[in-house]
Amino acid sequence: MDADVAPILRYPWETPPAQREATEVAPGVLWMRLPLPMKLDHVNIYALDDGDGWTVIDTGFDTGTTRRIWGDLLAGPLAGKPVHRVVVTHHHPDHVGLAGWFQAEHGAELITTRTAWLFARMLLLDDQTRPPPETLAFWRSAGMDPEIYAQRAAEKPFNYADIVAPMPLGFTRVKQGDVIEMGGRRWDVHIGNGHAPEHATFWSRDDHLVISGDQILSSISPNIGVYATEPEADPLEGWLEACERFQPMAREDHLVLGGHKLPFTGLPFRLQQLIENHHGALRRLTELLSEPKPASACFTTLFKRRIGPGEYGLALVEAIAHVNHLYKQGRVSRTRRDDGAWLYQRRE
Repeated sequence: MDADVAPILRYPWETPPAQREATEVAPGVLWMRLPLPMKLDHVNIYALDDGDGWTVIDTGFDTGTTRRIWGDLLAGPLAGKPVHRVVVTHHHPDHVGLAGWFQAEHGAELITTRTAWLFARMLLLDDQTRPPPETLAFWRSAGMDPEIYAQRAAEKPFNYADIVAPMPLGFTRVKQGDVIEMGGRRWDVHIGNGHAPEHATFWSRDDHLVISGDQILSSISPNIGVYATEPEADPLEGWLEACERFQPMAREDHLVLGGHKLPFTGLPFRLQQLIENHHGALRRLTELLSEPKPASACFTTLFKRRIGPGEYGLALVEAIAHVNHLYKQGRVSRTRRDDGAWLYQRRE
């Protein structure tokens, strides 16, 4: 969900680095961008100078274009020094896509959370020519638009392995409470959830930097979605808990380096804004569900705008997350419609 960002959020850089170039956001910390072939058309990546080599934060998709851009970045802004570590904040393909390539081709150590690594390895094995029965049932349970359902049921689905390089066996785990050294700084590891399970964020002990991945973004809210892998999940609960847990640590001068959009300061306000946005969405949704409706009928109320075909999939999984949250809290009941869709209704 887009958020109206108040002036209290400040952006030290009004424009991102050009492709194949880097912006130094702090001594020894480079911000770069890689393209994505979707509406959210970029991912931010960072390189931290360890003296004898670089620690890279996230990697972009595994595509020929991305590999070529990385080649130019390695020879240019990274000055030919080796990438000896890759830190992956979470398992989504725009963040982990080339981690295995860095391991296999560059000898880099992979550092991530256990859940992120397990999810990535699991999804790499899931090569489908058509959506499996479980996915079709999941779509029906959400009340997916019949035309979109028919189209997607007949076509090859997105396969993780299409844009994520094979990952060699082995990684180094980070977990809540760890301290890791990168770029001449000590960083506390704090784990988020909701956007992705066991999402790593890094908070510098030595200056004002926070590497947030997609857990905290400046001008958009991270997508909070439910998928056929765990259809009864309540990721919104985990995401709200993480935002509230981060609040006591957040400082006005923190420079937040997110996975998308622009770096920003004003973290205490942004965390409160993100929390309130979702509570507001839940209140609107509760009012809407005075009459029984499937998750697919909640888009306008949740997002306050029209959802086009290109956004339909992400909107659907986020709508499911919100109705699941209300259901788990006992604020709505649900019944099955004849076509398999869950209908949710407010409890009086």
